[in-house]
Amino acid sequence: MVFPSIPGAVQVATAGEALIDLIEDADGRLRPCAGGAVYNLTRALGLQGVGTLYLNPLAADRFGRLLANGIAQAGVTLAQPQPAHEPTSLAVVGLDDQGKASYSFYREGVADRQVTAQGLIAACEAHPGLRITVTGCLALAAEDSAHYLPWLRAQRAAGRLVVVDANLRPAVVPDMDAYRASVMAALQQAHLIKVSDDDLDTLGIDGADAMHQAGALLASTSAQWLALTLGAGGAVLLTRDGRAWHSAESAPVTVVDTVGAGDCFLAGLLVALLQRPAMHHATRADELRLDATDAKHLLAHAVASASLCVMQTGCTPPSLAEVVARTTAQPPVFRTL
Repeated sequence: MVFPSIPGAVQVATAGEALIDLIEDADGRLRPCAGGAVYNLTRALGLQGVGTLYLNPLAADRFGRLLANGIAQAGVTLAQPQPAHEPTSLAVVGLDDQGKASYSFYREGVADRQVTAQGLIAACEAHPGLRITVTGCLALAAEDSAHYLPWLRAQRAAGRLVVVDANLRPAVVPDMDAYRASVMAALQQAHLIKVSDDDLDTLGIDGADAMHQAGALLASTSAQWLALTLGAGGAVLLTRDGRAWHSAESAPVTVVDTVGAGDCFLAGLLVALLQRPAMHHATRADELRLDATDAKHLLAHAVASASLCVMQTGCTPPSLAEVVARTTAQPPVFRTL
């Protein structure tokens, strides 16, 4: 068996976990859903029309076939269409009264962890039009850093825009100090960092509030931009030179659950970035410059993408047309901080 691999111009490559979320329903039963932060991001990019390459292998088991089907439906290319013999990763997801998710992971000897730095680098080199590489969440665990860190360094050296989503999952690691160090090492390779207010607390970043923490984190890395998500409070884009912009929905959003919200936010941000003239003019990531007009466009598209996700059960990424329709009918509020 070989999974289908969708041909096309690849602009974004993603590397990280693909797993099955076992979501606890109100009656206590566990409902399987395709998930994993990087998998969700990958599908969200594809569903908004971005040529996307998923770098990790999927399992040959039933759950692996479910994940592969979701990849194919989103028009995403698999770098490794030959299924792995190892089983699919699992995550048990609990939801609180506000629909916020918590996770327990089962990740030993699983398919999506069967990667090497050399394999990741070679897969990216096979696509000369590749502009952006993204990783985060479970790929940042210390146990896998020997695979992902050399790949990130190679992507930065090649001039591609490196994006790292901290998206910390403390439940997956036995050693928090090693985990934090591994996450910080990955963030050092990023041009663009995405964090939530919860991530900043888990990383132990000092600051009076999330904005000060975000500024401190950005200053401690080599990144040019940091996207900070604040849940219902919207999101902020900070720059290395001290500028910051905030965007939030103009009216409350009815939240079903928050599964995949941050993943859809980041996908929306990258979709919008690829549309900007500044991205087309920059031949290397180090040459990219963004202004307030760019920030308004990026944040509006990202916030709308996340809002459309949380209005449905599980991670249900919106299409490009749905996001454009929402930003047109109900533009988010934008301000300079």
